[in-house]
Amino acid sequence: MQKKQSITNLFSMIMMFLVWTITQLLRGKREKKFWLNMRRCIKSTISISIIANSIGAYFAMNALSEKKLERAFFISPIVNMEKLITDIMLWTNVKEQELQDKQEIETSFGETLSWKYLCYVRENPIVWNTATDILYAGNDNLTSYETISKFAKETNSSLKIMEDGEHWFHTEEQLAFLDNWLISII
Repeated sequence: MQKKQSITNLFSMIMMFLVWTITQLLRGKREKKFWLNMRRCIKSTISISIIANSIGAYFAMNALSEKKLERAFFISPIVNMEKLITDIMLWTNVKEQELQDKQEIETSFGETLSWKYLCYVRENPIVWNTATDILYAGNDNLTSYETISKFAKETNSSLKIMEDGEHWFHTEEQLAFLDNWLISII
């Protein structure tokens, strides 16, 4: 039980740090300041591992691709943002030229498609060389099995699938699966 509690505390601490980091990046803080703050937070740490989920995994890979990390643990990660954006465009019948002309288009389900963001994603492809363990949900509606398995193969990542899981692990059964997965790999 103590190991599980330690993992839960570690996970909470890392998630708070990632939320803070993403907030700083979205507010336009520069990478140099990000790394100064990160060094301050982890002065006594010899190795760095990350835990991230969904779009947080994408942001982590985008920001940390050239950094030496010990290991990464991704839960329902977005591993191909361009594919997700173009899938949303397909679902909402938005053509690329229309997005370029309008710059931003609000979808019926509350997401905003952005031409600038699509261009950024295309101009900054993810290069990931960190040992990574991935937990994927069989019913993930944002990342297809083909996309996640291609990423896992290309990056030599381990891939664990909860067949009846959803993108957001939130039910008691899904959270128990997540806990057991983390305990088994740490």
